[in-house]
Amino acid sequence: MSYYFSKTINGTLESAKEKVTASLMEEGFGVLTEIDMKATLKKKLDVDLKPYLILGACNPGFAHQALQAEQNIGTMLPCNVILKENEPGKIEVAAVDPVASMQAIENKKLAHLATEVRSKLQKVIEKL
Repeated sequence: MSYYFSKTINGTLESAKEKVTASLMEEGFGVLTEIDMKATLKKKLDVDLKPYLILGACNPGFAHQALQAEQNIGTMLPCNVILKENEPGKIEVAAVDPVASMQAIENKKLAHLATEVRSKLQKVIEKL
């Protein structure tokens, strides 16, 4: 089982980020965090990396349900969505597959939630 699903789209990283953020909002997610891996690794290690963003997406309703089912589920949240420039003008957008990540937790309530979140994240990617 793959741990993510992805799609490559044309455009800049910034335009892809706008599309992804809008698509996430349509599915009830907000972006809580944004990590610029290129800038971080340049600053900390002085290494060069192609543009690479990690967006921490959260659907508050599902997050609340997950916390009710499993108190330490916060270790697995938020749902990460990455945007990386594989070549100029080609941006890969990938989202974590929550079903794959939740397999490590033996809780049937989470399995159902993960399936619902997976469906929404797949829609986000497909809409791009």
